[in-house]
Amino acid sequence: MNNLDFIRQSTGFQHAGNRSRSIWRLIHTDPPLLVGITLLCGFGLFVLYSASDGDPAVVRRQGLAMLVGLVVMFIVSQFSVHFFRSWAPSMYAAGLALLGLVLVIGVEENGARSWIDLPGLPSFQPSEIMKVTIPLLMAWYLASRPLPPRFKHLFWSVLMILLPAALIILQNDTGTAIMVAMSGVFVVLLAGIRWRIVIAGFVALLLASPAWYLFLAQEHQQNRILTFFNPYRDPTGAGYNIIQSQIAIGSGGVYGKGFREGAQSHLDFIPESNTDFILAVLAEEFGFLGVLFLICLYLFVLVRGCYIAYSARDMFSRLLAGSITLTFFFYVFVNMAMVSGLLPVIGLPLPLISRGGTAIVTLFIGFGLLMSVQTHGHSTTP
Repeated sequence: MNNLDFIRQSTGFQHAGNRSRSIWRLIHTDPPLLVGITLLCGFGLFVLYSASDGDPAVVRRQGLAMLVGLVVMFIVSQFSVHFFRSWAPSMYAAGLALLGLVLVIGVEENGARSWIDLPGLPSFQPSEIMKVTIPLLMAWYLASRPLPPRFKHLFWSVLMILLPAALIILQNDTGTAIMVAMSGVFVVLLAGIRWRIVIAGFVALLLASPAWYLFLAQEHQQNRILTFFNPYRDPTGAGYNIIQSQIAIGSGGVYGKGFREGAQSHLDFIPESNTDFILAVLAEEFGFLGVLFLICLYLFVLVRGCYIAYSARDMFSRLLAGSITLTFFFYVFVNMAMVSGLLPVIGLPLPLISRGGTAIVTLFIGFGLLMSVQTHGHSTTP
């Protein structure tokens, strides 16, 4: 092959690569992020099949929720992220109205009054939508103001975060309230808040925690804290879930017992085995290597999300993408730490692995916003 042929062939490959990138950009889709999400969904359905004891109906419902989520993700990604920026205050107001409506006509499930079930419509959980609405609002508010934020801007930011979180706590859903609050806190942190304010806030939170425990925490919340420090104080009650989860994780060893061979899950020793504690099923059946594989899939998505946030072309997009990525990380970290006994049990599912409907669609809305940040207005993509 002479030099001219080599140049011609290289040019052809370059044109093919450019065409491929332009097609993905035309449909406003980020291929690496889509691959990571698809792998997580496929692995999640595989684990859920075992965790639900081979119930095809559960897997079909989960697959349908993921399919709806993918469609919603593609729809969201078609719009510039600044379209959602203009609607952020209205979405926030609508979310608050729905949270208030839940307190009046909400349906209770698993001890939390957080669902709306209207005739002719699928039931949904308005608090889940706030996990996307709060980052949108906070990015809208802070991106148009001097950074790092001044005290008055921090005051209003905290107020806007605490209001929906308080309404969700009244629904007896502490786990979701923490996630909603953290999704807003991440925006504030990314906006460049001074470290002395972060440290002061952390110290204030520590000092206030005993007062919360003694005067504000409900009995089941106090039991969760005490059980965290000593699960065996009530091994057949409050500590049962975490004890059985730790037994399942430990018995899986390095390689696990094999697909659908986990005794703890299939003999119903692990409550909520296909929702909050599905990681214990994975660890028992596929061992440390199975959990490591899942962590690698999560890391792939997280690294791509961090890149999208880093390469965003304006402050609003950077704050929003960074918050969505950090919230996803916090979601994964809290569930894994909770199931392992490193954090108190607060009832958070494992993203894209645990059974769920509204939570999955909400995650895909966040992924759609990430794709919108990446594909609208960028000239090149690695």
